[in-house]
Amino acid sequence: MGTDREGGHRVRPVRAVAYAACGVVLLAGCASMPDRGDLRDVASTPRQDTQVRVFAMPPAKDASATDVVQGFLEALTSDDPDYETARKYLTAKAAEKWRPERSTTVLAGGPGTVVDPARGRDEAGDYSVTLTGTKVATVDAQQSYEPAEGEYQQPVHLTRNSETGQWRIDAPPNGVVMGKSDFQRNYVSVNKYYFASDGGAAEAADGAAEATAVADPVYVRRRVEPLAQAVRSLIDGPTSLLGPAVRSSFPAGTALAKHTTSLTPDEHSKLTVPLNGRAARAGAQGCAEMAAQLLYTLQSLTPAVDEVELRSGGERLCTLTDDGAEAIATRGSAERPDYLYFVDGKKRLVRLPSGGSSTAVEPVPGALGEGGTALRSVAVSRDEHTAAGVGLDARSLYVGSLVSSGSLGDPVLVSEGATEEERLTPPSWDTRGDLWIADRNPDDPRLLVLREGSGEPVQVGTPGLDGRVQAVRVAADGVRIALIVEKDGDRSLLIGRIDRGAKAGDPPAVRDLRSATPELEEVTAMSWAGDSRLVVVGRERGGVQQVGYVQVDGSAPEAAVPAALTGVKDIAASEDDRVPLVAYSEDGIVRLPSGTQWQKVSTGMAPVYPG
Repeated sequence: MGTDREGGHRVRPVRAVAYAACGVVLLAGCASMPDRGDLRDVASTPRQDTQVRVFAMPPAKDASATDVVQGFLEALTSDDPDYETARKYLTAKAAEKWRPERSTTVLAGGPGTVVDPARGRDEAGDYSVTLTGTKVATVDAQQSYEPAEGEYQQPVHLTRNSETGQWRIDAPPNGVVMGKSDFQRNYVSVNKYYFASDGGAAEAADGAAEATAVADPVYVRRRVEPLAQAVRSLIDGPTSLLGPAVRSSFPAGTALAKHTTSLTPDEHSKLTVPLNGRAARAGAQGCAEMAAQLLYTLQSLTPAVDEVELRSGGERLCTLTDDGAEAIATRGSAERPDYLYFVDGKKRLVRLPSGGSSTAVEPVPGALGEGGTALRSVAVSRDEHTAAGVGLDARSLYVGSLVSSGSLGDPVLVSEGATEEERLTPPSWDTRGDLWIADRNPDDPRLLVLREGSGEPVQVGTPGLDGRVQAVRVAADGVRIALIVEKDGDRSLLIGRIDRGAKAGDPPAVRDLRSATPELEEVTAMSWAGDSRLVVVGRERGGVQQVGYVQVDGSAPEAAVPAALTGVKDIAASEDDRVPLVAYSEDGIVRLPSGTQWQKVSTGMAPVYPG
């Protein structure tokens, strides 16, 4: 264990204790292990977390002021649940007031230290340093990640105890600070799940309305009871960015039962979650919804949970399995598409099965598959019953059925842009059956939505948008929207929250737009690739084109980078990660089955999965 060293503070031996799954590992500065006795077999007990946990050592007697600062920074990167060891580097008053849970600042490298010349001598009664670095991100009190930039400078002051002569920090930094690599080692992203609150639910086969599950990513400490952390964060409610668009079924005041510090699934992958008395107020349906939120949240962190049981006051409230959760709420990552769609060499809409290795391409049923209107880009509704196509000159938008024959009819939208690049973007369907598209006409740039793919296009408000929309993709949850926005020649990926209005007839708006690719100068293509993840084609300043994944919060997910592919013009992914990634490159339509290289499928362009 130790902190990043790029920031410039000196390297020193790490003094720590690491607890492994089957015992205790003692590191430098600790007592020796026994060296006598018989060898015996030890029965291993399965544990959910078998990783080594690292704990920092407290300050050594007569440690210098410099060593106290370095020891404190190292303690911030340990697996100490309540930062008890880090507090030992503080004065009693400072330890009581310090609130590490309020924020975490992530730096490009480990924090550097600059000593205050006027107050940086051990022989004096006080000592001051400034922690320095380049900011990468911040994690707030809601555990929400947000990219950041600029220089980090935080003064830290130490004082020498007049009686003991020991140095301690009396003015610590705000919250926790660490380098990027330490953050990636110490924290893990988890999707909390809530329900879309705008009434835009899908309709089940029996006519009942299903809720739509919406992912709200946060970061929890990887080896400090992550399941219990995730449950607490879920119960506390959604992050401020997502809050206006979702609801939770946990009654106000619900919390984990008193003295609950850890949660562990049993040998049958069932996790029992003890809650306080407020949870019992939810009723049968509310309890089932709470259980669905818990199950989806926990499964985003570990595959070891496939059933949850909620208890309160020692009594069972309800139990829920995967099948039960799917009956309560739809989740994009669980909806596998039937087909992959693209425009073939005859400029018509065609399809092939989304799974397996089949290359049996066929025209879609209906007018869009007949080739009467040459197409440039397409989108297919999530139920795969309807499709939208933009004409070859990007001027006109058409909507047609995929389950019946008939003429295509007049376009539902026409752009007045002077060139193809100044006309319509590829369209995108949301989970409600509404169709989204942008008109890039410089004289009248607009983001538009057509209710159920027909009728008069409605202009979508975009407060705070600085630039012109070049691409649109709506998430399966119908709550988030991804936009490629161009400004001064740079193209960035922005994620916003869809506000559909407080009442019927209110114009929709996209609010709280934030960059998901702060390090990329140019984003040329993107697609949703999970409940809170996208696949992006882009280029860093001065770099080459690359394909990679990003989270909606701007962090980098723990996912394998796709195999390199040159000349990518379009990218298509499904929220269901069991479906292959597909691209339109200089080789035509290619796909990336799991664990293999890119394989050519067909000639054509503009590949899409439903959405």
